[in-house]
Amino acid sequence: MDRRRPPQTDEGWYVLHDVRTVDWDAWRAAPDRERERAITEGVEYLASHEAVEDADAGDSAVFSVLGHGGDLLLVHLRPTMAHLDTAERRFERTALADFTEQTDSYLSVTEVSGYMSEEYFEGEEVQDTGMANYIESRLKPEIPDADHVSFYPMDKRREPEYNWYDLPFDERADLMAGHGDIGREYAGRVTQIISGSVGLDDHEWGVTLFADDPTDIKELLYEMRFDPSSSRYAEFGRFRFGRRFPPGDLGALLAGEPIPTGEDTGHPSGDASAHGESQHDDRDDHDSGDDGADIREALADEDIYAGQPHGEDVHAMVLYSEADPEELADDVDGLRGNFEHYDTHVKTAVYTNPDGGNAAVVSIWDTASAAETAGGFLADLPGVVSRAEVGELEGEQAGFGTMGMFYTTKPEHREAFVEKFATVGDLLADMDGHHETDLLVNRADENDMFIASQWRSREDAMAFFRSDAFADTVSWGQDVLADRPRHVFLT
Repeated sequence: MDRRRPPQTDEGWYVLHDVRTVDWDAWRAAPDRERERAITEGVEYLASHEAVEDADAGDSAVFSVLGHGGDLLLVHLRPTMAHLDTAERRFERTALADFTEQTDSYLSVTEVSGYMSEEYFEGEEVQDTGMANYIESRLKPEIPDADHVSFYPMDKRREPEYNWYDLPFDERADLMAGHGDIGREYAGRVTQIISGSVGLDDHEWGVTLFADDPTDIKELLYEMRFDPSSSRYAEFGRFRFGRRFPPGDLGALLAGEPIPTGEDTGHPSGDASAHGESQHDDRDDHDSGDDGADIREALADEDIYAGQPHGEDVHAMVLYSEADPEELADDVDGLRGNFEHYDTHVKTAVYTNPDGGNAAVVSIWDTASAAETAGGFLADLPGVVSRAEVGELEGEQAGFGTMGMFYTTKPEHREAFVEKFATVGDLLADMDGHHETDLLVNRADENDMFIASQWRSREDAMAFFRSDAFADTVSWGQDVLADRPRHVFLT
């Protein structure tokens, strides 16, 4: 028999799920000073690891476990196994460890597989920004600030009738694609971290699900039970369920008080939680964010408003699709319904070019991390392609990413705005370094328009923004626009 082709995998951060049970009899019998010392050292340990003071990258969180499986769940993600080894041993050096016992644990490593992106595993650069960000988020995930966590290990079945490892690659890939379709229906409600554990622990994968509403986790897993990938081929291990709490609330937890108390700064609450917004304020999110800030400052120097509607920065993810716009809009409607659960979501819409070409899906968020997380779900929409083949300009590759300018016109001035765009477009065609500019219209609101431009370099784009023609256009727009334009620098 021919050996089946295994999917290629790529690994990212190592993951430790560390379950601790409190010796409540010893805790109650201990003198106050010993309990106070245990709480102090426990808080210091937990806060230090949530701040990732032990490594250059990673994330950590602590949860209160419900039921008989334990009392505390510590989740650590780190770049190396050595970091996890140190984190586990450091806990044992705290006074808190004297009152706890490690009753369970799970070791794994985040991974992506060949079922996801063939070009990635063929060594090619992933051109689609959404897919590239999605792969990065799978390999180096942030723990979302969701209220609840559910963790379970799992295997693929190896039985005579249903043996996952005997299936041809294409059949396995189709089953995984169908499984992923179900997960995307819960975008914005449930966030997952998938980690491989072959050779590292008793099962083959670990699955960690995060949600604010615990019934969202239940509904997702219940629905997936009926998918053939699960019903025929999946075996599940033990489940651990917990509620997240800030390190500073450890004392309240051990005292039996309600948590979180809302008084600790170690675990900020907020609606960006399910989108992976980092709580480590001292760490840079992305280099592109710094570039965007520089551009906004440069535009401000030219008295040009850029990217701070109502005093807040916004970030956008734009993907292009060659799918039928009506089919695309139906899928986007489902994602938007989930995105709207979060106050960090500004808008998500489908825009089409009246002159033809690919449709654009625009998703705007208050934070860069939220935009990028949304991009992971958007990248799975039908027909997603790279940005209109960026192309070359006078032998040079266009090097400045798309800029989005979002305008809402007063209905009576819509035609005048479109005519003005054509005039400016003629001017742009003659500008050095300009590659292309398109006007796209929101399918749900013809007065909502999105202008996308591409340039050879940042300097070429800035030359246009400093021009009298652009200043005149901004001034003219004050009379025809229903609100202030958003000059959004795309994530």
